[in-house]
Amino acid sequence: MRTNSGRGLQPNVLGTFDTIVMAVAGSAPAYSIAATTAVLVASVGLAGPAALLYCAIPMLGIVLAFGRLGRIDVNAGASYSWVGRTVHPFLGFLSGWALVVSATIFMVAGSLPAGAMTLALFDPDLAQNTALATATGAAWFMAMLLVVAGGARLTVRAQLLMSGVELAILLFFVVAALLHTGYAAAFDWSWLGFSHFDGPAGFASGALVAAFYYWGWDVTSNLSEETRDSRRTAGLASLVGLGVVFLLFEAFTIAVNMILTSEDIRAGGANVLGALGDAIWPGVGGKLLVVAVLLSTVATLETTLIQVTRSLFAMGRDRTMPAALGTVHRRWNTPWVAVAVVGAVALAMFVASTALGSVGDVLSAAVSAIGLQIAFYYGLAGIAAVVAYRKTLLTSVRDFVLGGAWPLLGALFMLWILIEALSRLSAASIAIGIGGLVAGLVPLIHYWRQGSSYYRPARLDATRAIAAEERYANSASQHTDYADQALATDF
Repeated sequence: MRTNSGRGLQPNVLGTFDTIVMAVAGSAPAYSIAATTAVLVASVGLAGPAALLYCAIPMLGIVLAFGRLGRIDVNAGASYSWVGRTVHPFLGFLSGWALVVSATIFMVAGSLPAGAMTLALFDPDLAQNTALATATGAAWFMAMLLVVAGGARLTVRAQLLMSGVELAILLFFVVAALLHTGYAAAFDWSWLGFSHFDGPAGFASGALVAAFYYWGWDVTSNLSEETRDSRRTAGLASLVGLGVVFLLFEAFTIAVNMILTSEDIRAGGANVLGALGDAIWPGVGGKLLVVAVLLSTVATLETTLIQVTRSLFAMGRDRTMPAALGTVHRRWNTPWVAVAVVGAVALAMFVASTALGSVGDVLSAAVSAIGLQIAFYYGLAGIAAVVAYRKTLLTSVRDFVLGGAWPLLGALFMLWILIEALSRLSAASIAIGIGGLVAGLVPLIHYWRQGSSYYRPARLDATRAIAAEERYANSASQHTDYADQALATDF
């Protein structure tokens, strides 16, 4: 098989609309609502809408941080590269490792609902069979693995179909929920306040779950080397994607509070959207929303595979992980070795997950564990943005707020909920979340001792990077044959 071990990801494959679709699909609105609502209600009760609202504000700071960092360093590794070049290479590697571990765990946490939802379409009782749900989910996972291996263009085409149908179904049920009669509870503005939280630790645990809801929009940064005008497009797509999923999350969480009782939510578990659909449109609504969740789950499996394989590709290219991971297939322009490795590891985890209990038990532990890792690497990225743009923060109010204060708020919030939530999480969640991060010390120390150049980085400074970009733009305008080529990631 012919391969290319150089920087061979195909540039200019994705446009602005494609990238927005990937951002929305990355956060997986239907899947996140279905898989996480029961966990969120268990953490904060009726305060679910408030947790999503107050997590969205600092999350927007992280989106701004990613957008600004992506402008000055186009790299498939995203926070792995940015944190390493601004804060410290060790923290940069652990930032990338956190994404790899959380995404790999998600292969199980995401595939199990896909399997369960598929079975529920035929027989609801089959959905409770963990072994059968795991096998069916693994089949969906393998299908998405092949799509991702086929290249970014094929990935986007599949994503447009799945996410388009999903969003159409969700919007239909948003309208239907507004017209529904016979509510279990009347809407209460206190659901958007702080009164339902059980102190700071309760708020932190809810925010940690909310972070899992939003996670995934940053796939746009991992696709930056394959995106047209990625210095602008990736950040814009993330902003639009976050706005879309925020509105959907709030609408459905409020609808769940109003239409379903706490007993209904607990009984629904990972199929809470199916219960909501049956309540709104008996007999048909549940199956329609099951289809939406299934499409959303498969779609987000695809974007998560993009994130983890592109991150591993960047690590292999930098020799902070085995160099083979940086190998790109000459025909498909995908990091096929990374795809194969992720597939093998995930399939092994599918087998292990059958011993962990029901689908709900696996999801509950995995969501909280992934939330810890998300908070870790999002927080470091926020700090990286402030450090990279430190010389420009006082040049205007806009730069101070959007480039400094808001990303820093997001970073501190993420790190705070990480620390505060530790006292409320189960031993299994802490072991998976923190243990997964600690495991990254093994490859870190090994490849640091091997002398990888990643650990001797060229410092990332926005002032110099923007000046270099302007010089490149001027040069490109004089040499139009090269105007559309990707700019090197290092200045």
